[in-house]
Amino acid sequence: MSTPAAHSEHGPEDPCRAGIELYARALREGGADRREAAHLPCLLETGLLRPDARDGGRLEPVPPALALHRMLRATTDRAAHERRREQRLAEAFAPFMRAAGGAAAVAENPAIRVVSGTGPINEAITEAVSGVVHELLCVQPNVHYNDSRGAAAQVVAMDRDQALLERGARIRTLYQHTQRHMPLVLARYEQLRGDAEARSLDEVTDRLIVADRDVAFIPADGDGTVALEVRHPALVEFLATTFYRLWWQATPMYPQTVHRPSLNGITPRQRAIAGLLVEGHTDAVVADRLGMNIRTVRVHIAKLAATLGSESRAQLGYLIGRSGILDRGA
Repeated sequence: MSTPAAHSEHGPEDPCRAGIELYARALREGGADRREAAHLPCLLETGLLRPDARDGGRLEPVPPALALHRMLRATTDRAAHERRREQRLAEAFAPFMRAAGGAAAVAENPAIRVVSGTGPINEAITEAVSGVVHELLCVQPNVHYNDSRGAAAQVVAMDRDQALLERGARIRTLYQHTQRHMPLVLARYEQLRGDAEARSLDEVTDRLIVADRDVAFIPADGDGTVALEVRHPALVEFLATTFYRLWWQATPMYPQTVHRPSLNGITPRQRAIAGLLVEGHTDAVVADRLGMNIRTVRVHIAKLAATLGSESRAQLGYLIGRSGILDRGA
């Protein structure tokens, strides 16, 4: 028998190469001499070998499936222990973080970064999009599409989005129904070449961009000049899942266009307004939720009232409920 080499230092969960080789031989031969394994304590510590009940001088191999299960369970237990430790540390340091200032703490967190200013936000988004190889998800509410800021952003977005499509990635975008016929939106899809699809809903979330499920961008203020760059895997996955739950409920608008039918003279847009009216929302809130101006909302309310024969706002709510236009599937 050759003189065994010194046992190398390694973690308790990882058998060394010499240990793996002896374990493999023990599997082939049905066991190993205890003296041969004496210089490899990791084999007993990791549970790859165990004493042979029939022969005190030998060790028998543990079945690979059982050994792997034990080692993986140990790894899972250690990971759970580390998560509990992280939670204890986070709870312990929470008062100090609050005392130091919540915004500063968030800005220094690599999982969530605050980006201030339209220029820096566009630069951060462009950098993220330039690395997309699979999928870009976007929610674009009806904000800034008719002003100079929206037009300028569209020029920047067109170049980076076309480059993404040429790399073989795809784009999925959600709009509000009020944007389906906007010249700026229509021009976008007339120019893009590649796997780009768009759908629309009455209501969408605030602006959202998810790049390859690695990084997401969401607004951090009301006017869109501050954004959060999110890289926490759980948060990014949550945002992507939310996007697709809305996507499957949305109406296709590009490349195939699906027209929503009217019902008894009530248009889909009027049904959306009716739903918010019966919830008790004001005209201003309805306009904001549906991405419309308040004057247009009031025109639709007047047409809805005329169609249903309502003579007052209170009666309109009653007639909407009785008409069945808000019933599921209507």
